[in-house]
Amino acid sequence: MAPLDGIARDEGDPSAQLTELAAQAAAALGDRFVGMYLYGSMALGDFEPATSDVDFVVVTNDWLADEAIDRLRALHARLIVTGGYWAQKLEGTYLPLAELPRYREDMPPVPCVNERRFFLAGHGRDWVLQRYVLREHPVVVAGPSIGHLIAPVGPDEISAAVRAVLRADWRPDAPIMAQLGAPEYQAFAVLTMCRALHAIEVGMVVSKPLAARWAAAELREPWAELIATAASWQPGVPLDRLDDVLAFVSFAVRRA
Repeated sequence: MAPLDGIARDEGDPSAQLTELAAQAAAALGDRFVGMYLYGSMALGDFEPATSDVDFVVVTNDWLADEAIDRLRALHARLIVTGGYWAQKLEGTYLPLAELPRYREDMPPVPCVNERRFFLAGHGRDWVLQRYVLREHPVVVAGPSIGHLIAPVGPDEISAAVRAVLRADWRPDAPIMAQLGAPEYQAFAVLTMCRALHAIEVGMVVSKPLAARWAAAELREPWAELIATAASWQPGVPLDRLDDVLAFVSFAVRRA
């Protein structure tokens, strides 16, 4: 697949930032650099410049030495200062090629970027789903295609991973629950529940708009109106549906 194939280039598109990151990562890693690839909304076709993160994975041909990790840490620190808006939205990881085919819960920590932080961490069960997207919806920023190197991710594996993520990330005392007073997190929570329920019942990972349409038709009222509101929400528009959102999250987790 051609680099960034199928992603429209306009003033709200982060293509230039991704190209710059790929070039700088390749320079920092030298012969350890294999390529850079996208998952998340940019791969699934529901990227929204106003709300979406820019999800990436850089594949390396081996585990990284401390010196290489330090160069990546410095790279991302520079991007936060000089890279502009899209540098603040980068969310991704640096993954050894040997770890690409299958998720394993005990994988050692790897370099990660999230919410303007650079840190070392293992991958959660959501990486079962990210591998599905990398395999089934490949978007190459730099390097060779890798989808064929990833083992097929079947419906049972997807369902089990989604259930694990819901139990871990959406329990009543989870950090995300404390953020649901904000409109953007209310919309995010509703659409995330729609995609989770769709993944469990259909065994695929799809875009949030597609999952929302499916959930509205499948669940009907009292949830269809809330789902439609979340799906059409835009930054700057008021959204004060906290009680309804909490009820829907509780419903979705129980159903899952």
